[in-house]
Amino acid sequence: MSRFFTQGDSSSESSSSDEEELYSDEEAKQKSEEESSEQEEEEEDESSSSSDEGGKSGASKFLREAASSDESEDEDKVTVVKSAKDKRLEELEGVVKVIDNAVRINDWSTIATEFDRLNRQVTKITASEKAPKQYIRIIADLEDFMNEAIAKQKVSTKKMSATNARGLNAMKQKIKKNNKDYTTEIEKYREDKFDYLMSEEEEDVVPAERPKKAKAAYVDGFDIGDDEGFSTVGRGGKTLQYTPESILKHLRSIVESRGKKNTDRAEQIRIMEKLLEVADTPYRMIRVLLTLISTRFDLITGSTATFMSQENWNSADHEFGTLLETLEENRNMVVVENAEEWEDDEKPPSPTAGETLKIPGSIVSVLERIDDELTRSLQHIDPHTAEYIDRLKDEQALYSKILRALLYIENLKKDPKLEQTEDGANRVVMRRLEHVYFKPAQVVHVLEETSWNSIPSKLDSDITPRANDSDNDTLVQTLSTYLFKHSADIIRARAYLCQVYYFALHDHYYKARDMLLMSHLQETIGNFPINTQILFNRTLVQVGLCAFRANLVYESQNTLQEICGSGRQKELLAQGVMIQRYSQVTPEQERLERQRQLPFHMHINLELLECVYLTCSMLLEIPLLAQTGSSPDVKKRVISKTYRRLLEFHERQIFTGPPENTRDHVMQASRALAAGEWKKSADLINSIKIWDLMAESDKIKAMLSSQIQEEGLRTYLFTYAPFYDTLAVSTLASMFEISERKVAAVVSKMISHEELAAALDQVNSAIIFRKGVELSRLQSLALTLSDKASGLIEANERTLEQRTQGTPNAFERQGGQGGRGGRGGRGRGGGQRGDRGGSKTRGGQQFGGGALGGAIKA
Repeated sequence: MSRFFTQGDSSSESSSSDEEELYSDEEAKQKSEEESSEQEEEEEDESSSSSDEGGKSGASKFLREAASSDESEDEDKVTVVKSAKDKRLEELEGVVKVIDNAVRINDWSTIATEFDRLNRQVTKITASEKAPKQYIRIIADLEDFMNEAIAKQKVSTKKMSATNARGLNAMKQKIKKNNKDYTTEIEKYREDKFDYLMSEEEEDVVPAERPKKAKAAYVDGFDIGDDEGFSTVGRGGKTLQYTPESILKHLRSIVESRGKKNTDRAEQIRIMEKLLEVADTPYRMIRVLLTLISTRFDLITGSTATFMSQENWNSADHEFGTLLETLEENRNMVVVENAEEWEDDEKPPSPTAGETLKIPGSIVSVLERIDDELTRSLQHIDPHTAEYIDRLKDEQALYSKILRALLYIENLKKDPKLEQTEDGANRVVMRRLEHVYFKPAQVVHVLEETSWNSIPSKLDSDITPRANDSDNDTLVQTLSTYLFKHSADIIRARAYLCQVYYFALHDHYYKARDMLLMSHLQETIGNFPINTQILFNRTLVQVGLCAFRANLVYESQNTLQEICGSGRQKELLAQGVMIQRYSQVTPEQERLERQRQLPFHMHINLELLECVYLTCSMLLEIPLLAQTGSSPDVKKRVISKTYRRLLEFHERQIFTGPPENTRDHVMQASRALAAGEWKKSADLINSIKIWDLMAESDKIKAMLSSQIQEEGLRTYLFTYAPFYDTLAVSTLASMFEISERKVAAVVSKMISHEELAAALDQVNSAIIFRKGVELSRLQSLALTLSDKASGLIEANERTLEQRTQGTPNAFERQGGQGGRGGRGGRGRGGGQRGDRGGSKTRGGQQFGGGALGGAIKA
């Protein structure tokens, strides 16, 4: 074999032997392979050298001499063979050196990173060997250094960097958890560090005793197997069993795995349910319940589900009730947000007599999440199915939990040592108020009575005492007043609106109106969040409906104008998403809009709202149209553009069939009222079936008939006044079937408001009309033409200003006063006419309108 091939083989063999040294775990096998490879190399080298010396010359001899010189140099180097154990120990020493250097410069970020690497290497070593003493030394020194750093940080004015602080916080958790397993060795090291490190004999490291999952004993015959006899199996094929002592460790591992990928939350819930069954102390039960409820909320995070299933929600609600009961029975334990986490998983805290144990958590946040999940489920369930009704029944159980949580928060506020703010109580009171403000008094009474009956009689509230549960008006007022005093900004505004809504719903119109006006919210509502703006719109609509029920037509129409006149009632009241054809709404905005939608049982009937608005507009617009038509000199004004547009569209129709919906009924009633057929108008309005949804619908229909009679009388007088000299009051009374006294009152009101040019003769019980200057047909047409020309000029001027906005001297022609004379008349020669229109407004912004404009102004 040539020397070339021999060298190639040896190099490949040596490289393979190096890899075996790196990756082999069996020391004996590795040594045997290395020795055999060395022997083969020596034999091959000898044979190749002898063959080359005997048969090569010239260039081959030169190459041979170069190769032999290289070999001599290689022979001088001694190859050291290391076992896998020695290599791991060297790597361990290298990591320990890096940690020591990081300790000297106080680099906690590097320490945290290298500490994880150190533990991974020690795990490989301790799988079959003892824990190295260097490892015991470094973890003991790290714990001491960490305690010194924490103590210095508390008294030092100079703060750590954010990276260093994160590393220190991470190490604080890791060291405490890790060093528990080596407590005995650490104590030996601290007693005499030098002797411990110099002793040749290494004793076995015995970890501190801890409850092992695989070897934990059953508690009172507790079997974690399922109904079919199967048991949960952990790593190594060992059956998992749970004891009270291992609860805190299980909870810590579950909390640390939250938010990580491939986490089986359903399995975590099953584990915590088993832990809850074996929990033997109130502290452990409270810790398990807090973690279990939070994990249930995580089930919908990252999943395709948009809301919690009813089964999970009921479980969370039941567990929340159990949590409140446990806290009520153990007054020495409280769940507050400003509590510190308990670090020792082996030993639970044991408070002394009179001491209050603080457990980290938030009762208010859990309650709000449960409430939000119920609302979200009601948003997505079809309201016309039985499932929605079944889901709505859960509101009673939720309201009872809200009331009970409020009692618990009130109890916490009584203890000044806990330093509880008003924020928690305000949030719970606001949730309670939002569940009752839109309900009728009878429903609120049942809700309150059932909730108080489910709460132990020894519990009572300072805000709303148990004895006052029968007075529903006082309940809403009390809750609102409490929030006025103790809250600010958004919560206070929402409480105010809820109280106004409740008053309007129960026909206290003047109270609701005065409160709404005194709040001045209509001036600043644009600065509030969208949810509060929706509540303001709902309150405004409810006040308008209340005014309608109180027979205040003008006030009702004026209040509803802003919402109903926009044509966006669904969107403004959060009762539906209006997707416009060319809207630039992003998917994210649409998703947020859908999240703001109200559940169906909180909706205000939009058809009823439209019916009330159009009916009020009819009662105001028809007399106004009659007055404008008979008196051209009266300034034209529009009360409701929406109503006018619908009326014009209805009048343009060639064929009008029988009314099919609410809008058709109102439009045909309007035409009948304008023609003087008040009976037909009243019949059409009263035949609308939507009135049956209102309380005391018969009373509403009687009120509408009375209003139509009165407005029919006013319309008749406006329309036919030019054709009468005198008109008997009795004639009008018989024509509209109302009393003469009422006719006289209506006519007197019209005369006093200067709507009717007439006088009332009370002796003869007659109306005497005053005849003014009657216009001829030509004069009326001329006035109409002048009005239209004025409108055309104004529109032309607005268009011109828009197109020439920002252009200097836009209305001047080159050539000075010739041309059009500035913006005034035509002034072709720049004479008097040009001066009159142009000299005054040369380069200005006044538009005279030319000759036609001058004629009209003259």
